[in-house]
Amino acid sequence: MIRKRPVVAIDGPAGSGKSSVAREVARRLGFTLLDTGALYRCVALKAERETLTLEQSALLGELAASMDVRFEQGGIGKGVWLDDEEVTEAIRAPSISQLASRVSALPEVRHALLDTQRKLGLDGGVVLEGRDIGTVVFPDAEVKVFLEAPDRVRAQRRFDELTSKGIKADLEQVLSDVRARDKRDAERDIAPLVAAEDAVVVDTGELGLNEVVAAVLRVVEEKTGK
Repeated sequence: MIRKRPVVAIDGPAGSGKSSVAREVARRLGFTLLDTGALYRCVALKAERETLTLEQSALLGELAASMDVRFEQGGIGKGVWLDDEEVTEAIRAPSISQLASRVSALPEVRHALLDTQRKLGLDGGVVLEGRDIGTVVFPDAEVKVFLEAPDRVRAQRRFDELTSKGIKADLEQVLSDVRARDKRDAERDIAPLVAAEDAVVVDTGELGLNEVVAAVLRVVEEKTGK
């Protein structure tokens, strides 16, 4: 379909900077920001609270289809509401992050959330960040960017994020968690983490936020002429 404004898909592994970059890119473009990762985190949080296990995939799919998620103030990192409860911080807990990675590998959950994501971004003028936006959710996205960085750099970023919030963390454990999540995301049968063939890859390892945002905006301009 021909959209008046493009869909900007930003994919990459945990800690590559997707959330911060997507938020700033959306702000500068005046686009709507859709935090797809928060959807899976909300499924994980609700599943944990209802003591559902990964073996109960059908029930998890139903849970994903029925939950009500709203985003406020940009959606990423703040203003996430699940069934009328603000869960902004709750879905960022390390345990929920790990569970979200496992839940996201379930076909029933991915199918339930796929339609939600596509409907939200159908008309364009949106920035979406995740792991399969450019390959599965919006393979026809006008702009596709894949952010990457060495695992130790990404682990340090996550460690700094946790400690800044007063959460006790061990850097080596965080690194182990990052590597484990990378492995699961890359090897899952459904929508594995991989750069789309037509995505522009940006290594964020030695770049600051503004430099990465500038690189992404250059890609938008090159792909859309805007």
